Amino acid sequence: MSAQEYRIERDSLGEVRVPVDALWGAQTQRAVENFPISGLRFPRVFIRALGLIKGVAAAVNQELGLLEAEMAAAIQEAAAEVEAGKWDEHFPIDIFQTGSGTSTNMNANEVIANLASRKLGRRVHPNDHVNMSQSSNDVIPTAIHVSAYLSVHEELLPALGHLHRVLRDRAQDLDSVVKTGRTHLMDAMPVRMGQEIGGWASQIEHGIQRVESTLPRLARLAQGGTAVGTGINAPPQFGERFAQEMARRTGLPFRKSPNFFESLSCQNTATELSGQLKVVAAALMKIANDLRWMNSGPIAGIGEIQLPALQPGSSIMPGKINPVVPEAVAMVCAQVFGNDVAITVGDQAGNFQLNVMLPVIAHNLLQSIHILARASRVLADKAVAGFTVNEGRIAGLVDRNPILVTALNPVIGYELGAQIAKRAYAEGRSVKEVAAEMTDLSPEELDAILDPRRLTEGGIIKQA
Repeated sequence: MSAQEYRIERDSLGEVRVPVDALWGAQTQRAVENFPISGLRFPRVFIRALGLIKGVAAAVNQELGLLEAEMAAAIQEAAAEVEAGKWDEHFPIDIFQTGSGTSTNMNANEVIANLASRKLGRRVHPNDHVNMSQSSNDVIPTAIHVSAYLSVHEELLPALGHLHRVLRDRAQDLDSVVKTGRTHLMDAMPVRMGQEIGGWASQIEHGIQRVESTLPRLARLAQGGTAVGTGINAPPQFGERFAQEMARRTGLPFRKSPNFFESLSCQNTATELSGQLKVVAAALMKIANDLRWMNSGPIAGIGEIQLPALQPGSSIMPGKINPVVPEAVAMVCAQVFGNDVAITVGDQAGNFQLNVMLPVIAHNLLQSIHILARASRVLADKAVAGFTVNEGRIAGLVDRNPILVTALNPVIGYELGAQIAKRAYAEGRSVKEVAAEMTDLSPEELDAILDPRRLTEGGIIKQA
């Protein structure tokens, strides 16, 4: 590019060439040049959180008499545009950068300062004005908590709630279908399909509760701790006022951290939330794999259900339809597991008064929240809601299941039951038919004891 396409910016290290149309300044440009690593950028919700933080900080600084009204208004207007996503292309810095996220905090300061300067008609300084009463060391931890809370509240919990409702409705609709239970992938006693799907619904319900249980700690904000947790260069009341204003603007229960030294030096709450997300991912993977097994076949597999046919499954085998949604969901879950490891490793990198893996923690945590939310809706709408049940095949498998003999144990004993099961399996006959020959039980008694529906209700079914 020619020299005319650049402008000269200056910082404490000297002059830097910055693209002429860029809203960022020297420090952002240095980071762009220093970290051409992954091409990964902070997600929209994180930039939104930065805009919120800068706008709230300007308002509080004005209230405390530190920032004149006109300048505070210009900063807030510019920050609101950043919050709304109007200038996302001006946040170009790679996730893999300085561990404090200072580059991204300065990126926000420079962009907002340039916008505010245009609005005000005179210079707004990125450090002295936009970053007033703040440090990267409390801004980035605050942005992690705010962005994660927003994502959980607005995206993940509604998506999990939707999946839970779809599972609950299908469990109710299919509760009359009695199928073969399976343990160790081997035939076991019968269950109702409603019971099986109800177990999935319970997993998601508990996943929602687990995530919600972390929110009170996620609501604690580091803002006000500034450089090392002491609050240097910020008024003592800044953190409290900031949290109150953030809560007012978002409608969420944000509050000042009770201990800034913890909030700056570690990311234990991010790790806790990631752990809860990992549990949700484990639940989703279990559900996705159960659906894949139940759908397997259609001839040589279990073939209990048929998932919606969404796309051709093979480039070489005509007519093949694959369980693409459960597979996609399983891959999302694998990514969440990997993200959790990265977040955990990042969390332990709190050296004395500052964690130095904040950007990668933010990226992985927000990605996990986002893809779990999307995957939950896709699983609900394109797999769970639309699968059909092969009731004839299910009934036939139940009738031939030799494990039904378990219900006879209280009447004839385990040893005789095992003999009946082995013979029924070897001869390809039903347990009821073989038991009629090997016991003194009447046909009516066998019908009562071996009724598959009754066997799904538990308890001991005794001889009539």
